[in-house]
Amino acid sequence: MKASSLITAITAAVLTLSAGIAMSPSAALAAAPQVKSTAPGFYRTMLGDFEITALSDGTVQLPVDQLLNADPKKTGQALAKWHQHSPLETSVNGYLINTGSKLVLIDTGAGALFGPTLGRLAANLKAAGYQPEQVDEIYITHMHADHVGGLMSGEAMTFPHAIVRADQHDADFWLSQANMDKAPEDKKGFFQGAMASLNPYVKAGQFKAFEGETELQPGIRAIPAHGHTAGHSIYRIESKGQVLMLWGDLMHVAAVQFENPAITIKFDSDTKAAAAERKKAYASAAQQAYLVGAAHLSFPGLGYLRKDGKGYTFTPLNYAPQP
Repeated sequence: MKASSLITAITAAVLTLSAGIAMSPSAALAAAPQVKSTAPGFYRTMLGDFEITALSDGTVQLPVDQLLNADPKKTGQALAKWHQHSPLETSVNGYLINTGSKLVLIDTGAGALFGPTLGRLAANLKAAGYQPEQVDEIYITHMHADHVGGLMSGEAMTFPHAIVRADQHDADFWLSQANMDKAPEDKKGFFQGAMASLNPYVKAGQFKAFEGETELQPGIRAIPAHGHTAGHSIYRIESKGQVLMLWGDLMHVAAVQFENPAITIKFDSDTKAAAAERKKAYASAAQQAYLVGAAHLSFPGLGYLRKDGKGYTFTPLNYAPQP
């Protein structure tokens, strides 16, 4: 047999053998183990010259069919339209704004105050390329535990160089020992969490309250939206004509409260005022077509509203990688 014919025959035999091995079930590789973890929880976008980084503190399951002031059956039906159910996996988000001269954090997550599935904001801030020591100012929407608990890491201030700011009405209410003493037993924890989180900054001279609508930094303005708490505030972020409104707890359950803004939640201190502020904020966001973000919208919690009948439709921000 000629050498060329021999090589051809050997090659054909090898290919036939390889094909047989590939098709043989006994030759299959073992399945790769499931990783069961996700990427760090941060998402970055630009707003004019400002860099906005959404930070996940984690999620918590909430029995929203019992918490919302609505018929539980109708709540379940509304959730089902969004392929959701109660208890609802609820995001807790914070937002970091780099203005170019200041690093400003809006809310801090729950820290250790709300269970093991939360308290990840500081770790995600580090994953996003920043250190807690770099944060210059922290603006609190309100003093519920899942917004202020991240101020502390055990006995240490998580953000040792930051000035913390919040509406005076919230400070007067939640940091008052007299108010805590007369509160029902099942409400005292709200006061204890606020005091444990804020008082170290107060003692260090790093807490500075504001009253009403206030420009806190060029391009960052606090706007009163009282109702969820006595001093609940939202924050308007603006750069080069682009606007982001950060709503805090103006709303909680997207599947229900966008379709029906009148529905309130049991966490609201003043349900009538909370509903009125939500309706006003929704209408403004739809009319002016600016970007919105909220603490309990599914992470990263950024998007746009448009009017839809008697309610609204929420469109999440389209994903775009940063260079």
